[in-house]
Amino acid sequence: MTTQNDPLEVWIDQDLCTGDGICAQYAPEVFELDIDGLAYVKGPAAEGVEADLLTEPGATTPVPLPLLRDVVDSAKECPGECIHVRRVSDRVEVYGPDAE
Repeated sequence: MTTQNDPLEVWIDQDLCTGDGICAQYAPEVFELDIDGLAYVKGPAAEGVEADLLTEPGATTPVPLPLLRDVVDSAKECPGECIHVRRVSDRVEVYGPDAE
């Protein structure tokens, strides 16, 4: 069980990504489709600066609390079941295909 005090991070397994773009529709501040047609997470955005797309395998980004519901909905609706949300403290998946 996660609490609001537990910082969360999200990552995408591109090997399972189907490129549907549902995640980018739910949370465009966190997810984006790249030129290869697969979804990736974005790094934290600085004020007035576009966030960088993190294309390294297993790259994670913090889940901003105001976007938590959108990120969780992305994980739930993803047809590729490739979005993983986990606690930063112990790396336990709390939303996504490997959540208990």
